[in-house]
Amino acid sequence: MSEPFIAEIRLMALNFAPRGWAFCDGQLLPIAQNTALFSLIGTTYGGDGRTTTALPNLQDRVPMHPGRGPGLTSRRLGQRVGVDTVTLSEAQIPSHTHTYRAVQANSTTNEPNGNLMVGEGVPGGSKGAIPVEFYKQDATNMVSMSSASLTTAGGGQSHENRQPYLTLNYCIALTGLYPSRG
Repeated sequence: MSEPFIAEIRLMALNFAPRGWAFCDGQLLPIAQNTALFSLIGTTYGGDGRTTTALPNLQDRVPMHPGRGPGLTSRRLGQRVGVDTVTLSEAQIPSHTHTYRAVQANSTTNEPNGNLMVGEGVPGGSKGAIPVEFYKQDATNMVSMSSASLTTAGGGQSHENRQPYLTLNYCIALTGLYPSRG
């Protein structure tokens, strides 16, 4: 591997940081022992700027280029955005309805063939009687059921919001060539 520039970040398929490198895990480093690195990254990723500087934290993150463009959100160098899980609110879901149509008629079978959903018993009757037909695709005398008959689902739980991933380590060079400006 050629000699890196100080503050260069590389993706590594290692479970350790090689000599002269450190994991990009947000750790604080003393400025006194890392003056060249501090002169390049300053407090972009954290630290107090007097005694400590922080390394970038790329754990569970995807790096993005800073800046802005047409139709894009402006991003600053070192800015953290995004979340691992998201709970959708009603305002984020497109407006739609769920209707459940029913007809009150006797069915001749208790098998849900031909797009039929059936239940046991005749309305007002006893169990074991001829099943009631709840849904039939081509019925003409359908009416909307009470909205109280359909319950909500989901319970406000969050869902996974990360893209598929392969775990690798980002490492930053602590030693190496000092990059020239220009």
